Amino acid sequence: MDQATLFRGKPGKIMLAGAAFLLLVTIPYLFAHYRQGQREATRGESTVRVERKSFAQVLRLNGTTQASRSFVVLAPKLEGAQVGSMVITKLIPAGTHVKRSDVLVEFDPQAQTKDYLDKKSTYENLVGQVAQKQAEQDIARAKDDTAMKQAEDELQRAELELQRNEVVSRIDAEKNQEALDEAQASLKQLKQTYELKRAASASAIRIQEIQRDRALEAMRYAQGNAARMVVHSPMEGVVVYNTIWLGGRMGTVQQGDQVRPGVPFLQVVDPSQMEVRVELNQVDLLKVHPGQRAEMHLDAYPGTTLPAVLEELSPLGHPGQFAESVRSFAARFSVQGTDPRLLPDLSAALDVDLGSKMSVLVVPWQSIGIEADHAFVWLKTTASFEKRTVQMGSRNDLEAVVVSGLSEGDAIRRAAIEDEPGAASE
Repeated sequence: MDQATLFRGKPGKIMLAGAAFLLLVTIPYLFAHYRQGQREATRGESTVRVERKSFAQVLRLNGTTQASRSFVVLAPKLEGAQVGSMVITKLIPAGTHVKRSDVLVEFDPQAQTKDYLDKKSTYENLVGQVAQKQAEQDIARAKDDTAMKQAEDELQRAELELQRNEVVSRIDAEKNQEALDEAQASLKQLKQTYELKRAASASAIRIQEIQRDRALEAMRYAQGNAARMVVHSPMEGVVVYNTIWLGGRMGTVQQGDQVRPGVPFLQVVDPSQMEVRVELNQVDLLKVHPGQRAEMHLDAYPGTTLPAVLEELSPLGHPGQFAESVRSFAARFSVQGTDPRLLPDLSAALDVDLGSKMSVLVVPWQSIGIEADHAFVWLKTTASFEKRTVQMGSRNDLEAVVVSGLSEGDAIRRAAIEDEPGAASE
């Protein structure tokens, strides 16, 4: 093969190989400069300035709104009656503004009305039985009084006949004595049985009277149960439905539903006096005290803010949700103000003011690191960052006060947990 044939087509391949070599050399160089530029840009964005401004220490608490004054409507518990459930025949709509004595709910009264009529019939029957028993006793007493009078007359007659024994024969005298003894024994027996019969008759009548009085109370209970089928509002307010268990589902009651006795399915609340119940962690217990002011925010309505005051703090704690060793304390805040959207069972957040400071050095909380019980920040210098020990003051969820170690306008790294930037800039 000659030399021309050997190099035929080679110049194109040599040029492609040179271009590939140039790319392999150039791309890492460009990528290194790109990373350095990105690092410089990121470094500029990751620094913050130490500011002198007002600082507010706030404690965030979460709770649920409820009315200070409310009336809970329970399905009535009927006295002296075994009722499984009651049917709602009339129900006032939720959100209705009611006045005192307005009808809230009505239950089907047929069973209670029938029970009342049955108890009334039983009572009237027993009243007749007591009257009949009293009449029978009066008749029996009259008969016993007549028999007693006849026995006394027989005794007097026998005593008179006995006085004739001196003038009659011996046989007649003995007969007169026997007649006297018999009259005395009959009168004695009648006197003894008379009192026993009266006691037995009084006991029988008393039994009938107890049954009559028991039937009267049952009739009154049945009449009261029939009256409980209609529930009236004892106060002015707004109607709110409660979520309850209804035959295999959770929901609010409707007309025609069956409700078991004692179930709180509805309430009337006074929206002019609302409060928020919160659970306070024991760590924050010493930070608050009754009379402390706060701002309430509603999660359902962003931007709605109302003032609140801590009214009551429970002195006894209960086991927390995640650990029994950490206690929680119940606290009650009263809402100072009204809003038409403020209703019970709304999720609310409370920002409790723990104190404010004016003209202090403030930095972001994440820019402070802790090492060997000492706080530090990364202070920006001309070449890199250096670790600077600082003394901290008060803090909240976002910012912290620096007492010493920094000056206003110093640039520090935003996050103290990153690697030391001096090594990364090389």
